[in-house]
Amino acid sequence: MQQPDLRDAAPAVRPRSFPVWVPVALAVLLLVADQWIKAWSIANLGLGGAPRPVVPGLLSLLLTYNTGAAWSLLSGSALPLAVGRLLVGIALLVYVVVRRQDRLTTFCLSLISAGAVGNAIDGLRQGKVTDMFYSPALSSVTRAINGSEFPIFNVADSCVVVGVILLLLGSFVRPRR
Repeated sequence: MQQPDLRDAAPAVRPRSFPVWVPVALAVLLLVADQWIKAWSIANLGLGGAPRPVVPGLLSLLLTYNTGAAWSLLSGSALPLAVGRLLVGIALLVYVVVRRQDRLTTFCLSLISAGAVGNAIDGLRQGKVTDMFYSPALSSVTRAINGSEFPIFNVADSCVVVGVILLLLGSFVRPRR
């Protein structure tokens, strides 16, 4: 049996990656935006006030706090959740800096890292996470499905959700290595 000649095989294509500073800069930029919007919301929105429409019917501002995770899961566990979020966020950022990834993976993990650290800061500093984005449109969908409101969320939550969704979608469309 003859061995294949590996010299004729196509060279492995290395995925294009970002410079090492890009994931750190992206995570820091998103973290600053998250913390600024949370501080602005605390200063300008009254707790328990009426929603302030930003895009009528689609997005409003409504200040609330959450001592748990999404949909108030593990409510009252702000400190352990904050420590876990901080460790995950830092670990993901270190991973993308140390182990070069393709651009999509780097982008997604940087988003998730920024979101995890953003909510960890709230949990460690206040014992609760500040949320301010309310979507009447998403709430109408969840009310139709299970009779409940869609959770009020923040920039950090959005970073985590968008990062995970893009990572999952990317895993279906990228060629296997």
